Amino acid sequence: MDFSFTQEQQMLQETCRRYLQDHASVASRHVRIHQPLPHDSAIWQGLAELGLLALHVAPEYDGLGCGSTEAMLVMQAAGECLLLEPLAASAIVATGLIQELATEAQCAEWLPAMAQGQCITVLAHEELASRDERLAIKTTAIKEGAGYRLQGHKCVIPHAMGADLLLVSALLDGQLCVFALPRTTANLRMVPCPLVDGTLAADLFLDGVTVPAASLLGNGANAHIALADALDRSLAALCAEAVGALDKLLAATADYCRTRQQFGVPISSFQALRHRLAEMLMHVEQARSMSYLAAVRCTDPDLALRAQTLSAAKVIIGQACSFVGQQAVQLHGGMGVTDELDVSHYFKRLMAIELQCGSTDHHLQAFAAGLTSMQPQASGKL
Repeated sequence: MDFSFTQEQQMLQETCRRYLQDHASVASRHVRIHQPLPHDSAIWQGLAELGLLALHVAPEYDGLGCGSTEAMLVMQAAGECLLLEPLAASAIVATGLIQELATEAQCAEWLPAMAQGQCITVLAHEELASRDERLAIKTTAIKEGAGYRLQGHKCVIPHAMGADLLLVSALLDGQLCVFALPRTTANLRMVPCPLVDGTLAADLFLDGVTVPAASLLGNGANAHIALADALDRSLAALCAEAVGALDKLLAATADYCRTRQQFGVPISSFQALRHRLAEMLMHVEQARSMSYLAAVRCTDPDLALRAQTLSAAKVIIGQACSFVGQQAVQLHGGMGVTDELDVSHYFKRLMAIELQCGSTDHHLQAFAAGLTSMQPQASGKL
């Protein structure tokens, strides 16, 4: 079986990689994470001009209509430079959710603008209730006159402060649905929440927010399916981003070991440290393989197989994030946690990835539960 990428896919990744290295390097990140809003509109517009914001947008809405493999390659490049812009959140997750759920008029209104970089859209779904069951939420929507009234609290939504449009999930008559809210909607209160990796998130408080009927995506039906699909795409994109960051962190650590000397020789000549580097490499390669599998399975119609695969991928990649990150910091010594060194930024981002979209422990339990449910029932006969 041939697992190599096509020439077009390789060109897409290299184009993305070169642009990000020139305009969104890790060195520039050191400064941007201390700004009130890390998002850079010039970088975002550059991504749009390259067509990267139109990856998942259908051709009829000025998009490229690419699949999950292309998204994986782009997100690997984004992970290499620790991109602060919401590439996955808007160009992969939100575009897919809108196309799957919204009406043609809504798609025509939002998707071309998103593809051209004129509208950043972010899914606001996470709540305290959804930590253990991802579709369990308490935000409610009540029909009121010609529109709806929303009440609830969304927790730690990355990139919400820089979004133009928020896709807010809520329960309408007990059924999951999604509303599109401009960030400037009245009574929508946003509290900034800086994360450990420098990403700016926000808590959203919907205190009687009133929205028109046109804000409801589609007719409100089948939103639970579309939301589950969007969350699966988000997890696969996160896995790909982790692989890009892991590659760079391993390379930086190996290079440091070759140049750092003790007792007159490079520390890379010490057998114990070689073993550590070898174990780091094994974790990175396992993570890469599982990222490929996650990209292939994240749209699989077999929901049980998809869930098992994505949980397995998140476990392996989460373990790699933890092991490689910790070893890199230890091998660099005390300076491995200073902001001046790129290693600390990769380490912090990998820490955040390990907890996003469900922690390693959560997905390990989910994978085990899936295996149990797949076991044949005992007949009771010897």
